[in-house]
Amino acid sequence: MSEIEKYLKEYLDYLEVEKNRSPKTRENYERYLKRFVATMKLKTLGDITEESIREFRVRLSHENLKKISQSYYVIAIRNFLKYLVRRGIKALPPDRIELPKVSRRDIETLEYAELERLVAAPKTSTFRGLRDKAILETLFSTGLRLSELCALPRYINLDRGEITVRGKGDKLRIVFLSDTAKKAIKAYLEKRPDTDEALFVSLSKKGKIIGRITPRSVERLVSYYARAAGIANAGKVHPHLLRHSFATDLLINGADIRSVQALLGHANISTTQIYTHLTNKELREVHKAFHGRRRK
Repeated sequence: MSEIEKYLKEYLDYLEVEKNRSPKTRENYERYLKRFVATMKLKTLGDITEESIREFRVRLSHENLKKISQSYYVIAIRNFLKYLVRRGIKALPPDRIELPKVSRRDIETLEYAELERLVAAPKTSTFRGLRDKAILETLFSTGLRLSELCALPRYINLDRGEITVRGKGDKLRIVFLSDTAKKAIKAYLEKRPDTDEALFVSLSKKGKIIGRITPRSVERLVSYYARAAGIANAGKVHPHLLRHSFATDLLINGADIRSVQALLGHANISTTQIYTHLTNKELREVHKAFHGRRRK
């Protein structure tokens, strides 16, 4: 094991054990950092230089990765260096790495009419349709991350319409179900013939329940119903898009950003602020309605 591999393993263990990051976070960081090490053929901490990072970023850009995807690699490298510095280990100062500027236009949402068509697309005459309707309504009602949705327990209090969710960093928060989401979940659960503890389950092609639903299954069904609903660029519609739409819908309708931050489970307000620009188009209508009335 090389010097850099040794410290990399220690850092990943630190993330999972001391920082209490989820296994998924550890998996992502491991992928980003190991690719950096392998691509640049790094052996020691001294091999991590501004030049090696710059060359790695150039290679990523040549792969036509989105800026947001490129930024994940840079953030992982920078956080690894921060860890080394905190431990008093000689390494490149993390503040020498400039994070890429990510265009806020990379955040996309669905128009409200598209959302309505999407959640109305499942045929609720079948059990699969009832499940899928409940999943889509829940995603938009709560703004849950995909992993959070798949981990939901079956036995929730539908009368209260509140669910306690364990999110990133093992932090608990409460999300709320709309009346339409509660109705959809109730209709789905009434047809459940099993005792599986998962709220949402996977189904075989013949409709047999085969355990807790997987993130990939949810991604496929969201994409399927986006096409069925006639949404433009349906292939790019994914579960996280409903989370973006949830946040934007709240802000457009007057919610304060701190409340949206809490509902999304963001640790930092800056993460939530990426959504505020998406509501600026509403300002055009405000300007049109209220500005210069006396000049007419």
